[in-house]
Amino acid sequence: MNLTLATDDTGGPEIFASLQGEGPSMGMPVAFVRLSRCNLACVWCDTAYTWHFEGDNRPHRDGTTFERKANQVTLSPAETATRIATLGQNRLVITGGEPLLQAGGLAEMLEHLPDISVEIETNGTVAPPPRLDIRVDQYNVSPKLAHSGNPAELALIPERLDAWAADPRAYLKFVIAAPEDVAEVLELQRRYRFRPGQVFLMAEGTDSTIQRARQEWLSGLCLEHGFRMSDRLHIHLYGDTRGT
Repeated sequence: MNLTLATDDTGGPEIFASLQGEGPSMGMPVAFVRLSRCNLACVWCDTAYTWHFEGDNRPHRDGTTFERKANQVTLSPAETATRIATLGQNRLVITGGEPLLQAGGLAEMLEHLPDISVEIETNGTVAPPPRLDIRVDQYNVSPKLAHSGNPAELALIPERLDAWAADPRAYLKFVIAAPEDVAEVLELQRRYRFRPGQVFLMAEGTDSTIQRARQEWLSGLCLEHGFRMSDRLHIHLYGDTRGT
């Protein structure tokens, strides 16, 4: 079962070493692998090249579609693992797209990497099968709020949110575009009983100046409601670029 990966600027698979830019592991040196395809369509998605291909009529604010052939590459799980291992990192972040759509191939890949710590970044709508789940140390779950443009019945699945709330490996990271978005997070926290310290709020934006401006009011909301705030470190360091 081959894996379908996103491509970097050279057309090769987007497998690289960098600092984790978001969430509880922010600042840690890691290897990244970015998979292609997603079951949701966020209007502000900063990796639309993983899913917004020609013929896909789902809306995106940039209005740009991407040629599938130029933005996808397939590798075997074993070859993907070899490329990850050559980066020399002891922690791996699997991101997308939605990685759990390719859970079987990921499980096989991780069987070739038994000594690496694993984070999976997911939109929270897909349940990881046991063969993969047993190899994951941390889930960075980013449920999509109404401003993402996704219908709640697709993006906020009650049984999945119940499961993530109960999983000690899972952190909930909510993208916040405006102060009123926090009310939706508070309602989800009330309903699903997210643990203290489990919830991060992160300002939406792919520009460092916009990030800083939104963090000025977001920091106060985090303090008021007891949430943790996540930066987007890679945006400040490298801008909105692939392979970073």
